[in-house]
Amino acid sequence: MEFFAVSVEAPQEWAARGVAGVPTSADWLSQFHDAVMVDLVNEALTNSPTLESRAALVRASKAFARAARSQRRPSVSASASAGVTSTSNNFGGNSDRSTDGTYGIGLDASWEVDLWNRIGSGIGAADADLVASQADYAAAELSVAAQTAIAWINLNEALAQERVAVLTFEARDRVRTLTERRFQRGLADALDVRTARSALAGSEATIAARRQLSGEAARRLETLVGRYPSAEIQAPAEIASLEVITPEGNPALLLSRRPDIAAAEARITAAGLRAEQARLAMLPSLRLTASAGTNTTEISDLFDPEQIAANLIAGLVQPLFTGGNLDAQRDAAVAQAESAVANYAAAALDAWREVENALAADILLANQEDAQARALEEARLAEELAERQYTSGTITIFNLIDAQTRRLNAESLLVSARASRAANRVAYHLALGGGLPTGTGSSQSVIMDTPKNAALRGRS
Repeated sequence: MEFFAVSVEAPQEWAARGVAGVPTSADWLSQFHDAVMVDLVNEALTNSPTLESRAALVRASKAFARAARSQRRPSVSASASAGVTSTSNNFGGNSDRSTDGTYGIGLDASWEVDLWNRIGSGIGAADADLVASQADYAAAELSVAAQTAIAWINLNEALAQERVAVLTFEARDRVRTLTERRFQRGLADALDVRTARSALAGSEATIAARRQLSGEAARRLETLVGRYPSAEIQAPAEIASLEVITPEGNPALLLSRRPDIAAAEARITAAGLRAEQARLAMLPSLRLTASAGTNTTEISDLFDPEQIAANLIAGLVQPLFTGGNLDAQRDAAVAQAESAVANYAAAALDAWREVENALAADILLANQEDAQARALEEARLAEELAERQYTSGTITIFNLIDAQTRRLNAESLLVSARASRAANRVAYHLALGGGLPTGTGSSQSVIMDTPKNAALRGRS
């Protein structure tokens, strides 16, 4: 068998933190302390059409593996025939025609001796395909879980942003009322009134825009969990506060945790075995054939041992000239194996990049969240001060609206920062190949097996 080496070097620690950690907990969703999120993920895993499609592909791979193993067994076929034979006799000027029935049965068997393990290579390739499809299913499970968790975070973010817009509308409505009263007392002019009303209308438009986004987020989540997208799902408009990530595992261990890497590794095995199978197809093949049957004019003689004719033949076939077909098939199989190796290397690099990105982003997002929280506190104090000063007539309405706008922006940015950090945490655990909630019936056990062991298990 040709050997296809994978050369991907992994450091012993994560560059983003400069440390190596311990393997992560399988139930990463528990870190969010959100029972609704866990329930939604379980619902998505139960109802996802994507997973149904992947499960069907696993069943197909199992069937292909059974078909490959069947090639090592003899094939037997039976036949039966019935006919009429008409004979014309002309004797002494008299013509006579006789009609006789003919009946036959036959049994044919053939078996190819796997001299060079060509059939065995095909069986191994089919088993590796099965492992790859199982790993693909595990990767799809993780993806669906992560998409659902992020969709839940996005819905809470959208509702929180909508709530900020409503609070801003209420604040600007108070300013509009105050300005109109001041105008009636001659303490404000028409410009102030128009400005207050314009700011209020702008806040109303913001509410409509954010309500549209929250509806879209709700329908997105409902679709993921298999519900009709009616935007009826409820959420508290809250995003969990998270601790800073403690780096877990190391780059080398990551490759044994991720199902997409397991799938890529299994595809290397399958492609390598098919390249070997294509090479062995150029060698002689030995086939044993046997047949037995009867052909008689009497039905009662069909099963008469004296009427049965049988033969047994052993044939050795060596391909001599195929127009270059076998060479081309071998070259194509080798090229596909080389492609599988390159795909594995690309998948490994992508996996490391995703973890490094998530680790680096967590630090920056934590700093951003902290700074934005301080900015919001200052903006709220400034808004309160501006309201008092406007009421007393020491500042203009433009100063007040500017203060309100700063508070709105600061609160909106804080919501976005928390949501981004929560979504990044989900992406981090997805990049690590983290597990799923207990009791989901996850198939992820396959990712902890080598392709060889999993393939052997699949044969039982």
